[in-house]
Amino acid sequence: MKRVLIANRGEIAVRIIRACHEEAIEAVAVYSEADQLSLHVQAANAAVEIGPAQPSESYLSIPRIIEAAKKTGADAIHPGYGFLAERPDFAKAVVEAGLTFIGPPAEAIAAMGEKTEARRRMADAGVPIVPGTTEPLADVADALARAEDLGYPVILKAAAGGGGRGMRVALSPEEVESGFLQASSEARSAFGDGSLYIERFLERPHHIEVQILADEHGNAIHLGERECSVQRRHQKLIEESPAPNVDVALRSEMGAAAVKAAVSVGYLGVGTVEFLVDASGAFYFLEMNTRLQVEHPVTELVYGVDLVREQLRIARGEPMSCPTGPLHPRGHAIECRITAEDPFAGFVPSAGRVKYLQVPTGPGVRWDGGIQSGTEVSLYYDSLLGKVIVWGNTREHAIRRMRRALEELAIVGVATSQPFHRRVMEEPEFVAGRYDIGYVDAHGEALMEETGSEEMLRAIAIAAALAEDERRGARVPTRERPSRYVADSAWVQAARVDGLRG
Repeated sequence: MKRVLIANRGEIAVRIIRACHEEAIEAVAVYSEADQLSLHVQAANAAVEIGPAQPSESYLSIPRIIEAAKKTGADAIHPGYGFLAERPDFAKAVVEAGLTFIGPPAEAIAAMGEKTEARRRMADAGVPIVPGTTEPLADVADALARAEDLGYPVILKAAAGGGGRGMRVALSPEEVESGFLQASSEARSAFGDGSLYIERFLERPHHIEVQILADEHGNAIHLGERECSVQRRHQKLIEESPAPNVDVALRSEMGAAAVKAAVSVGYLGVGTVEFLVDASGAFYFLEMNTRLQVEHPVTELVYGVDLVREQLRIARGEPMSCPTGPLHPRGHAIECRITAEDPFAGFVPSAGRVKYLQVPTGPGVRWDGGIQSGTEVSLYYDSLLGKVIVWGNTREHAIRRMRRALEELAIVGVATSQPFHRRVMEEPEFVAGRYDIGYVDAHGEALMEETGSEEMLRAIAIAAALAEDERRGARVPTRERPSRYVADSAWVQAARVDGLRG
C-alpha cells in the first residue's frame, strides 16, 4: 500500500492523511467545488475535484471516487465516517476496481447495516438484544399489535437507519400511528428505505459503545468502552472513556459480547458495537458501526493505540500491532464535538467564514480539526468543525483540563457549540458522573440559556486578537499561498492535480 485516497472531507480526512504520512503512505484527497481551499486538500499529497457542492454529486458518487483513485494511481481507499463509509456497494465497488478497501468486508457491512438483520444475527450469536422485532414491520396495524405485546413506551426505528434519523418514541397507540408515518417518511428520505422495526423503549439508559479490532490472523480484541450519553436528538455531543458507570466486570462482559458480535459476521478492521445499559447494569445490543467513529480519539488516549494506523495495517493483511491480550485503560479522556451550531438558538446550523481560529494546546490536549482561519463553513455538509480531546490522570483531572482547553479555543465568524460544552463541564451532575441519555433533556434549559456576561468578556478578547492579526497583516489562505502545513504540497500549484509529483 503506497497511495491511499481518502473518500471524505473535513477533520476525519485530515486525521487519516496524518496517519498515512506516518506510515510513509502518500495521501490523495478528493474535494467538491465548495471545498477546493479546505484544509484536507492542503494536507494531502494530491487532490482531485469530484463535482459540485451537493454530496450526491460529489462525496456520495461512487463512480467519481473510483475514477479519482485510478486517475491518481491510488491502490487503496479509506472511507472515513459518514458519506459512503457504511455502504456495502461502495466497499464492493472498490474491491472490484482492483483496489483495497480500508474497512470491513462488504458482507459484514451489509449484515450489520440492516438493523433487523443485525438483531437476528446477534440473537443467534447469544448477544442480548432489546426486546422487539427482528423483522421489518408490515404496516401501522402490525406496529400497533407489536407495541401492545411489548408494552409502552416503545420506539420505532429505521431498519436501514443510523444517526438518530427515522426514530420516534411512542407512549400510546395514537403516537404509534403518527410516529410510524413520520419515521417511515424520514427514513425513506434519509436512507432510501422506509422500513421500520419496533423495540421496547428503555427509559434513561446509558449509551455505551465498545471499540473492537479484528485482523486476518485470527486476532479479535476490544479496547474498552466509551460513554456517549450526552446527546441531543440522538446526536452525540460529548464522549468519554472509560465510562464512569462501568466497572471492571461489566467492561469485561460487554467487551466479550462485542468481540462475539464482530466474529459472528466475519468482521475485519476497526469497528464499534453499541449497547444500552439500564440502571441494573443489564446491557443490550443497539447496533454496530462498521467504520471508524467520530469519538475514536478518547479510546486512543486511554489505551495508547492509533486506530487509524491499525486500520491501515489490517487492510494490508498484517496482524494488528497492539497486544492481543487483555488491555486496561490508563487515565481518563473526554471529547467535545465542536459544531457550527448556535446552542442559544436551539442548535440552529451556522454558516459563514471562520475569521479567526485559536486552537487549545498544552499537556494532554488534542485538537482534531478540519478548519483554519479563512475556511468557509457551508450548510451542505455536517456541522462538525473539530474536536477537543483531553487526557488526564483521573476523570476529575480530565474535566479540569477540558475546562482550560475550552477557554483557550477561539472560533470567530460562525456560532459554535463551545459555550454549551463549557457549561456541561461545570454542571454538578455531569461532574459527578451521574448522567444518562436523558441528561440534555433534563438540564438543557440551563445549559443553553444565554447569560451575556461571559460571552461579552470572551468577545472582547477575541476582538483584540483579530485586531492584532490585522495589524500584523495576517492573510486568509489562498490558492497561491496555502497554509504552512503543506508548504511543499502539489496544492501550491493548483487545487486540482492530475497526478502526483515524482
